[in-house]
Amino acid sequence: MSVAFRYTIDLRRSEPDMPENFEVSFNSPQCGWMSIGFSDGEREFHTTTAHAPHKFALPQLLQTLTSLLDGVPGADYVLQWNRDPEEFDFRFLDGGDKVTLEIYQYPTDERESNERELVFSYTGDKTKVCKSFDATFDQLYADRDTDEFEFNWRQPFPFNEYTEFKDKLGRK
Repeated sequence: MSVAFRYTIDLRRSEPDMPENFEVSFNSPQCGWMSIGFSDGEREFHTTTAHAPHKFALPQLLQTLTSLLDGVPGADYVLQWNRDPEEFDFRFLDGGDKVTLEIYQYPTDERESNERELVFSYTGDKTKVCKSFDATFDQLYADRDTDEFEFNWRQPFPFNEYTEFKDKLGRK
C-alpha cells in the first residue's frame, strides 16, 4: 500500500521575502525507492531516492536534525543521497534560531562540484522546520507495518535515531 502524506507548518514571516510554509513529504517506500518532496509555498522540489548506495541516509538525516536542535550556530551538515544516476547533497546550515536547507543535484555519482545545481533552498525557524520533518517521520513510523517498510525500503526503520530526535524535539 502506497500512502502519500504531507505536513504543513505555518512559519510567520520574519523577513519580507520569507515564504510562510514549509512542507516535507516522504511517500511510503516501494521496491527500494522513496518519493520525497519539499515546498515552501512558492518553490518546490520532488524526487525519488534510492535505498542504496547511501543506505544510512534516513538515520543520518535524523541524526542531522537532532544535531541541529543541539544548537551549534555555524554548523554545516551535508547528507548524501541519490536517485541513480543522479546524486544529491542535502546541506543544513545552522544559523542559530534559523536553519537553511540547500539541496544540490549532481548529474552523476562522480559528484563534481562544478556540475552541481542548487535545486531547492529554504531558510526558516529551526524548530519549526524540524517539526515538519518530525510529522513526516511520525507518519513513516505509524505506517511501517502496513507499508512493509523494511521489505520495501530494504532496511529497518531507523528507530534509535527517530527516538533520539523525538526526545530532543520534545525538549524544545
